[in-house]
Amino acid sequence: MSLDPQPLAPALEAAEAAGWTTVRLDLDGVRGKAELMRRCGDALRLPEWVGGNWDALADALRDLSWLPVPPGGGAGAGGGWLVAVTSWQGYAAARPGEWETLVEVLEEAVDFWRGPGGGRGGPELVVVLADADADAEAGPGPVAGAPPRTPRLKRRRG
Repeated sequence: MSLDPQPLAPALEAAEAAGWTTVRLDLDGVRGKAELMRRCGDALRLPEWVGGNWDALADALRDLSWLPVPPGGGAGAGGGWLVAVTSWQGYAAARPGEWETLVEVLEEAVDFWRGPGGGRGGPELVVVLADADADAEAGPGPVAGAPPRTPRLKRRRG
């Protein structure tokens, strides 16, 4: 995941210009897990088999076979997916424990696809968190920090 303070719009443009598939996950108004899972499902175009729990979301993010394969994203090539999470602060404040779990799931997915394709020579997954205030003004930009982290969970619940 990227928490570097860089504008989001140029990152999206650069990713698209490089042939990456871009996805915007807007969490505006999300205040609970059920709505979060619906938003994830809609934004990521998750298949119907993906359940509304953390483990199912984590498994789906290690697959991504239903999303368009980025040009040049085959074996031995670059390319990838850029997921921009916007308007996330309200959800993080309303449900800090769930937010922590979502961040963990996203970090694990990024780690899985890192290098590119987890060292498998395939596409890479990048996730950026966009600041709602920047989104409302001159275009979105990633946040320089996030709520405090707790140790990684070994097993997710629900």
